[in-house]
Amino acid sequence: MRLLNTFTILLWFVTAVTVAAERPNVIIIFADDLGYGDLGCYGSPTIRTPHLDRMASEGLRFTDFYSAAEVCSPSRAALLTGRYPIRSGMCGNRRVLFPNSKGGLPTSEVTIAEALQQNGYATAQIGKWHLGIHDGSRPGDQGFQRSFGLPYSNDMDARADLPKGSAGSATPPPDGWNVPLMRDGEIVEQPADQTTLTRRYTEEAVRFIAERNGKPFFLYFAHTFPHVPMFASPDFKGRSRAGIYGDAVEELDWSVGQVLTTLRNEGIAENTLVFFTSDNGPWLIMGDQGGSAGLLREGKGSTWEGGMRVPGIAWMPGRIRPGVTSEVAHAMDLFPTVLALAATPLPDNVTLDGLDLGPMLFESRLLPARPFYYYRGDQVFACRLGEWKAHFETQNGYGQPRAESHDPPLLFHLGRDPSEKRSVASDHAEVLSQIADAIQTHKSGVVPGVPQLK
Repeated sequence: MRLLNTFTILLWFVTAVTVAAERPNVIIIFADDLGYGDLGCYGSPTIRTPHLDRMASEGLRFTDFYSAAEVCSPSRAALLTGRYPIRSGMCGNRRVLFPNSKGGLPTSEVTIAEALQQNGYATAQIGKWHLGIHDGSRPGDQGFQRSFGLPYSNDMDARADLPKGSAGSATPPPDGWNVPLMRDGEIVEQPADQTTLTRRYTEEAVRFIAERNGKPFFLYFAHTFPHVPMFASPDFKGRSRAGIYGDAVEELDWSVGQVLTTLRNEGIAENTLVFFTSDNGPWLIMGDQGGSAGLLREGKGSTWEGGMRVPGIAWMPGRIRPGVTSEVAHAMDLFPTVLALAATPLPDNVTLDGLDLGPMLFESRLLPARPFYYYRGDQVFACRLGEWKAHFETQNGYGQPRAESHDPPLLFHLGRDPSEKRSVASDHAEVLSQIADAIQTHKSGVVPGVPQLK
């Protein structure tokens, strides 16, 4: 009997180790202010992105993938928690966190990293954080065992005498911003040398992958660029037809190539889900440093398509069949998708707004129909249901002081009119009614979190 118990325990141990070894790794690569039209595989005629183009050809490229917010801090909170930012309080009139903000991602929120760490995953955050600098909201407080990067946007902590508009200059001063580079909560360089950020982030990511020590891992790799001020290393500066913006994107593309090559060389590409996307659309008011939304209307800061529809590429060789999908998906879907893939339970008593994309990614099944809500701050400005999108309020990302209300709402068929030029509201009252009902149902189930962007 004793021998049987010992054998059984040994068998359980071997099985547990085997399961742990087979648990997939996850990498989310998050660009900053990258537009829908800024990659070769999304139609850019001037920016060369061979590594992302290959990733798209080997994986699944989304034509209708969305960030959960039109600006930075809310969209990052939504990605990591699987929830609309209003639920966590990570939205409001101030729009994003600043160095003097008092709030941050609440400790009550459960992030992807926290859930996976509790299930034996090694976790790391590399790049831009922008979810809080105070106790409780830092990377180490939100499930990341390692962190390396900037605490917020690279245009913050500007030098007092910096001329207005310097961030959007084609030649921004390298010493114009005092933003710190931090490792595990400690400042290692201030001001950060922004010309080296993409390279140093990439070296850190490659090192983390190589040092995984047999454990499954989650890497949240959130690039600083192409947010202004725009910098690129000497190896990339001046290479792109699209100027410094293109240089920065092409270096980001190189970084993606380094990560994917490392996965192949380590023999773990087939056991690693990599998802590439952006936090919001392009910052159009920055001109040549603002990127492109392609055929989509407007950009960052707005709930027009160009503000929230972004590139989305899923890659996992041998598991995800190569292709292109027009299924509607969004960044909040990554939370339940990753947890399901990692056999990690969803958190108890937490309302999620994302959907597990696994059946579509791995079995080519269609997603169930569901509405998507376009928030600007804490207000629903628009809603998409199927191919239809209704705007109840519109406001350009920047330069329009007040929102314009629409009664009846504007209505666009995004399959026929992705540029949102021709409202057909007068011909489809029943669609507007369905969307209005969906919004009412959604709002009735939302309990706003304590405002954090103060």
